[in-house]
Amino acid sequence: MKATVIATFFGVSLLCTYAAKETTKKMKKAKLYFALTDVPQIDCDVKAGKIINPEFIAKCPPGCQDVKYRVYGTDIYASFSSVCSAAIHSGIIDNTGGKILVQKVAGHSGYRGSFSNGVRSLSLPRWRESFLVSEGKPRKGVTYPSTLEYSSSKSTAVKSGDAVRKEYQTSPVLTPATQMATTTPTPTTTTTDPSTTTPKPTTTPATIRTTTVAAAAKTRPGLHRVRDIGSSSVHPAYSSVVAAASRQVQAAQGRGQNTAFRGTSTSASNRNILRPSTGIQRQEPVATFQRAASSPAHLAMETDSWKPGLSLFDTGFSSKEELNPKPLESTSQGNPNCKVDLSFLMDGSWSIGKRRFQLQKHFLGNVAQALGIGSTGPLMGIVQYGDDPSTEFNLKTYANSKDLRNAIEKIPQKGGLSNVGKALSFVNKNFFSDANGNRGGAPNVVVVIVDGWPTDRVEEASRLARESGINIFFVTIEAAAESEKQNIIEPNFVDKAVCRTNGFYSINVPSWFSLHKVVQPLVKRVCDTDRLVCSKTCLNSADIGFVIDGSSSVGTSNFRTVLQFVANISKEFEISDTDTRIGAVQYTYEQRLEFSFDKYSTKQDVLSAIKRISYWSGGTSTGAAISYASEQLFSKSKPNKRKIMILITDGRSYDDVRVPAMAAHRNGVIAYSVGVAWAAQDELEAIATDPDKEHSFFVDEFDNLYRFVNQLIQNICTEFNSQPRN
Repeated sequence: MKATVIATFFGVSLLCTYAAKETTKKMKKAKLYFALTDVPQIDCDVKAGKIINPEFIAKCPPGCQDVKYRVYGTDIYASFSSVCSAAIHSGIIDNTGGKILVQKVAGHSGYRGSFSNGVRSLSLPRWRESFLVSEGKPRKGVTYPSTLEYSSSKSTAVKSGDAVRKEYQTSPVLTPATQMATTTPTPTTTTTDPSTTTPKPTTTPATIRTTTVAAAAKTRPGLHRVRDIGSSSVHPAYSSVVAAASRQVQAAQGRGQNTAFRGTSTSASNRNILRPSTGIQRQEPVATFQRAASSPAHLAMETDSWKPGLSLFDTGFSSKEELNPKPLESTSQGNPNCKVDLSFLMDGSWSIGKRRFQLQKHFLGNVAQALGIGSTGPLMGIVQYGDDPSTEFNLKTYANSKDLRNAIEKIPQKGGLSNVGKALSFVNKNFFSDANGNRGGAPNVVVVIVDGWPTDRVEEASRLARESGINIFFVTIEAAAESEKQNIIEPNFVDKAVCRTNGFYSINVPSWFSLHKVVQPLVKRVCDTDRLVCSKTCLNSADIGFVIDGSSSVGTSNFRTVLQFVANISKEFEISDTDTRIGAVQYTYEQRLEFSFDKYSTKQDVLSAIKRISYWSGGTSTGAAISYASEQLFSKSKPNKRKIMILITDGRSYDDVRVPAMAAHRNGVIAYSVGVAWAAQDELEAIATDPDKEHSFFVDEFDNLYRFVNQLIQNICTEFNSQPRN
């Protein structure tokens, strides 16, 4: 009997031990599963700069080795780079994907391109932010987000009174569950009044509960916040679906008090604020939000939920806000062949008069219609100027031509003087910002409408605006009368304001009543992005330093041929203090600064200076020449200029070129090497910025140098156009 009891005791103990071990295994397995699934996934095209989190762990999908996912830098990458492609380049993961740890660091003055692990990274002169990638293991004491917060993408703005909520835009797709028959045949939202259990259907679009959209997609840490490109509409059916989903989430939680949004009423005290619902919760079909598998917002959208007991401030609304929703503008895709960010400076001075001010508004409305406003096409805002300028609406306020035209018709006249210079300064400093909807990749264009003449100076303000990359057009109507000319502050102000005096950037209209005739010509010009050279283009955005071999093997005749090659390249660029600047160094065993970037400010002066360079003769110390050019030329380059070095040599260097070239690359110098005759191919490639084939050239005779002029300029422009803008 005793033996039986002991055996039974041991059996029970073993059983309990086994059960405990199994429970522990299951808990560990569940914990491991949670840890694996809690890592956010990102797509191949996600750039580090788009993610707000300063440090995070993410999982990359397979296939990120494609050349379309750009990478800038080596080891330390510019934040404009694809995160996953940079991880492959650094060797942390391969093309099958995997987990990575990303840490944001400060921006660098130069990023060196290289080829590594099947990924070609590009060089970049400078960028505002960098990042490092390492193995996807958490560091001690660091908590990593389960969802990532994004800074910009396409978004939907949900308006309630003056409050604007911006969330990642997804497409609501009704599942079979949401397609069940409901009590209302039209897509309206039904709310529950706390004072009664009887549902009250709304009947007009004006009372659709767009605030419920904000509730269903409530922002909290980890949710993707994105920059608005243009106001988007919320279709009534969309509002209804999201409202239903929100109520279903509340019902499913089943804890404490339910919450609901009170319906709109004619009573001033009946606001759309969060209140406890004392009525019966009406059952609603569940709405699911389907999105493309590559969407970086899916984790946030799927895990975020509305929690009971939230205060008024948790909704993101102020207690003083009127929360009655307003109808939202519909979003248009726009004309994709005219992707420009456009600001009109409309003349609101008293001299224009009410009748002509109305004609001006009609003209702007017709321009908006002809442009085809939309999220993938042109965006348009308006600044009215008088004594002082003010923004009527910015680039993201309206995303289609119809709403824009309606808004223009409601603009009242400011009055005052015609201070165009002050208006241009205002636009340069305030208008083209990310917060106002500037897209970065689209050219910035300002069209100034002037009745008569400005009452202040425009030349300096225009120059600074052009230097910031803004293309300036002028539409002038009815030139100053004879009696008014004595009061003109700045004669020929249009020629001083635009970057070309060929008539492309200015249109003069003899009468306000013929203004409608220039709608199409103006639209055609502002959409001709190939001719928008007032902005920073490849021809007016660089400090180009020529490093010229003056060794004895070159000879006097060939040296003159080299100078002609330098002149042929230089004359293709727009040369001035604010455009491209040219400098030159000649070297043998020693080095000589022929002229610096700030020495000559006109094309003719530069070409004359190149012609006057005298042949030196001597040895070939190319490495020392690169170091000298870095110190004497490029250290004095302007911060907003690309630093381009074009080195011409005819032989192998007496010293090492690799270390000086790498130092120049790290400092943001984009180096092109041109070898002639006995130049060493390995040295040309070492001098050139990666990829070598696009930055190094070789020709067997000096007389054939001319063949590379167009190719060199084309490569400079191609690289410029492929690089991001700060």
